[in-house]
Amino acid sequence: MADPSTTDALEVAYRALRVRDRSERELDERLAARGVPEVVREEALATLRRTGLVDDRRFAERRASALASRGAGNSLIRHELASAGISDDLADEALGAPDPRRGILDLETELILADLEVVERRLERLEASIKKQRKDAEVKEREILTRLKAALEAETPLRAVPLSAEDTRAVRGFTFLSQKPIFHIVNLDEKAIADGERVVERFGLEEVAGRARTRVGWVSAVIETEIARLEGEEQQAFLGDLGLAEPAIRRVLRECYALLGLVSFFTCGEDEVRAWPIPEGTRAQDAAGVVHSDIARGFIRAEVNGYDELVAVNGSFADLRARGQLRLEGKDYIVRDGEVCHFRFNVAK
Repeated sequence: MADPSTTDALEVAYRALRVRDRSERELDERLAARGVPEVVREEALATLRRTGLVDDRRFAERRASALASRGAGNSLIRHELASAGISDDLADEALGAPDPRRGILDLETELILADLEVVERRLERLEASIKKQRKDAEVKEREILTRLKAALEAETPLRAVPLSAEDTRAVRGFTFLSQKPIFHIVNLDEKAIADGERVVERFGLEEVAGRARTRVGWVSAVIETEIARLEGEEQQAFLGDLGLAEPAIRRVLRECYALLGLVSFFTCGEDEVRAWPIPEGTRAQDAAGVVHSDIARGFIRAEVNGYDELVAVNGSFADLRARGQLRLEGKDYIVRDGEVCHFRFNVAK
């Protein structure tokens, strides 16, 4: 968040941007005429440069062209201005109402262009290296990156590009942004939450929701803020009045886990209960190794029960045993989401 003086300067500059092609010099003169100190003017203009609203040759022409080709970029501008404390009303005045679909396209474009820059730089270095001394590993890497470059130039995120396990390992070190799973969350106002489950249809996001390793969801930030301030019966009553079954954060976390292919299991000690995220389909012995490598190495078996079963007996493992609900499982047992595990192990000295 910018300090108040910078925010005020941004307000002045942004109001002057009714016509988008104002020059940086003109905006600086307007701010100076209002007595804004030079250091504050520089910070305000730096924020406007990041939005692409004022001319800055240091910005890649390709980025500006890709966004401008479909009138995009507004969501990114909104983010920069919100970070500087500019009101939503002022943004709406100049940019129009928020458009979730365009915002998603803006974001995807930014991720794709960032990855494309990484790929091109690496290909340049590879070409120079291969000319000096041809190495099979570098030739293979060049082949993979050339395919990825073609996809990125076609505005295809890398998460939609099929790669073999070997090729995936070869480019893992680049940590490409557009290769990661992505969860788009639309922020609805209070009046729209009753129709939240239709957010995909309402904003025309069917194509986005159908993309590889992509999900679309919704929250109402205003309502979630209120929910977080309440506890127990007050919170449940507030949710009931709104027709909501639970806070959105729980739904968002479930969606994130599903998108990442993760589940959680619990370990319970006398002074700590802890959840451990693991890939779906993880064996009991491998899950034990997440807790500690010695437990996996000396694994004997796992005592397993469901979370709801444990809650029903007020956390008494003795009662679970008496009910026959505490199961003994071997090393190849697949741990399921929400299970409580106690690992028996023995590490020989």
